[in-house]
Amino acid sequence: MSETNNEHVKCLILGSGPAGYTAAIYAARANMAPVMYEGMEPGGQLTTTTEVDNFPGYPQGIPGPKLMEDLRNQALRFEADIRFGYATSADLSQRPFKVTIDESKIVEADTLIIATGATAKYLGLDSEQKFRGQGVSACATCDGFFYRGQDVAVVGGGDTAAEEATYLATLCRKVYLIVRRHELRASKAMQEKVFNTANIEVLWGHQTKEVLGDMSGVNGVLLVSDKGEEKRIDVTGFFVAIGHQPNTAFLNGQLELDEVGYIKTDGGTSKTNVPGVFAAGDVQDPHYRQAITAAGSGCIAALDAERYYSMNVAK
Repeated sequence: MSETNNEHVKCLILGSGPAGYTAAIYAARANMAPVMYEGMEPGGQLTTTTEVDNFPGYPQGIPGPKLMEDLRNQALRFEADIRFGYATSADLSQRPFKVTIDESKIVEADTLIIATGATAKYLGLDSEQKFRGQGVSACATCDGFFYRGQDVAVVGGGDTAAEEATYLATLCRKVYLIVRRHELRASKAMQEKVFNTANIEVLWGHQTKEVLGDMSGVNGVLLVSDKGEEKRIDVTGFFVAIGHQPNTAFLNGQLELDEVGYIKTDGGTSKTNVPGVFAAGDVQDPHYRQAITAAGSGCIAALDAERYYSMNVAK
């Protein structure tokens, strides 16, 4: 790649969603002239969510795509430079950092905010994708409210699945926990919570064959046992809780990650182990994964980046 194709920026933001857009708003207002590449899924996971009821400031709720459009427009209002494209590789060995976009363009950045998010793992069923946002969800705390008093299913056997199931049990009439094996991988404490919750029924040794539904959304799940027997359960919600994959592959191990792949940050900051590189949103948050916490971390990242720039670059 030719050096003439390089571009130098004060602040480069990778990824959109609540974290990226909030970082762009704050960085732009701090005269950092941020350049953002929105990534493979502009707007992030909320663009697949029909209704967001728990983001402050929207008392009647707001569709996920509209919320992301509002945040994007607010960043544009302060002249953030928002572009299509995604990071394919990065060189963080020296400053300015070099990030390759779409395998063709190199952007040199004095500060880098990584807000590339984490992708929910799905089972890979066509029917599952068909009903995403219409009964299929990967976030119980985001969408469970819509299934109050109804019957739902959760698939998975780890801590995430156990947490989702026990949370949904406080809202729903009945929760089926679909477990492929004959034991849970969840911690003992989480297992006890599941077993001590009366309206959770664990379906051991079952896998999901198909998510069933019609124009109004999900109305059932077809399961197959490890003995080959098929069984239908009637549910209106199907929650996939088999984990998330942080979008950090492009970093090629240059930042310190946890055992799953989330970027480690220093205490309550957005600082990574590489000075000048900051992380925000789900790419560094394996616990909460909420729009509002992502937005808050985007604010923190922009403030950290501005302070770093003023102390280390703009001398």
